[in-house]
Amino acid sequence: MRIPTLVVLSLSLCMPALAADPYSSVRVALNSGRADYAVALLGNDTSPTAENLRCRVYYSEERWDLAVQACEASVRGNPNSSDYHLWLGRAYGEKAEHALFVTAYDLAKHVAREFEAAVQLDKKNLEALSDLGEFYAEAPSVVGGGRDKALKVAATLQELDPSRYHMLLAQIAERDHDYATTDNEIHLAIRATPDPSEGWFDLASFYRRRARWPEMLDAVHKGQATDVHHGPSLLDGAQNLRRSGRELDLAATLARTYLNGGHLSEAAPAFRAHWLLGELLEMRGDPAAAQTEYAVASALAKNYKPNGK
Repeated sequence: MRIPTLVVLSLSLCMPALAADPYSSVRVALNSGRADYAVALLGNDTSPTAENLRCRVYYSEERWDLAVQACEASVRGNPNSSDYHLWLGRAYGEKAEHALFVTAYDLAKHVAREFEAAVQLDKKNLEALSDLGEFYAEAPSVVGGGRDKALKVAATLQELDPSRYHMLLAQIAERDHDYATTDNEIHLAIRATPDPSEGWFDLASFYRRRARWPEMLDAVHKGQATDVHHGPSLLDGAQNLRRSGRELDLAATLARTYLNGGHLSEAAPAFRAHWLLGELLEMRGDPAAAQTEYAVASALAKNYKPNGK
């Protein structure tokens, strides 16, 4: 069969890009939520890039010990990568969240060190700045946190990304129990970004934490109405509804929109989306359909076992 000329041309144009990144297939698998396949593709590769990608797969599966080990290896292999330090800090942070107090105390210090290293290596790394600012806002001073430190990071973000700047101010205000300012700053963050849907879902999360149910539902609906890219923030909206036990049909719609929207991301792995959809179907009294979703999730990531299932 003769291959059409346009197809040949398209393939030839893609080949240099693929050759430039030997891990492109792993990244595609990671972003599409195929955790088991991503690990298989990495094989026995122990390069810093492979270890970072392996860490991110384990992180997505909530396998914190393995994520820390892989991310530590990536940083040892390339200590000058801002992103590698960022991911190690994230892995330490999640491990701390699920550890006993003494262990969590020590890990929190590692979180601060890695986020600070990430920012030091790349002072315009927005993800690192945001994570460092959030850590400073949330953590006590004894492990490296502090309101003043968070405000300094916010000042940097103000010039680089106004939306992230306002979101960090909102996090600082919420930590101070200044809920009116939190509300206002999230609204300012929404107005400062060309894609406001994520901000509306963040606002819904805040309202859920304050048990402000009508406002939470309104924010979720606005997030859905302003959604264009069908990205990971849709799962935030679905999670808010699941946790509140409200509008479960809408929650399932948001999850399906994300899964079918063509913009899957490691920030919201597809297997987690299927698992969430299964939980929603179970809550709505459809256990057979729920089991189907759980099976799909397990086929993508057999080691992902939330709630011991």
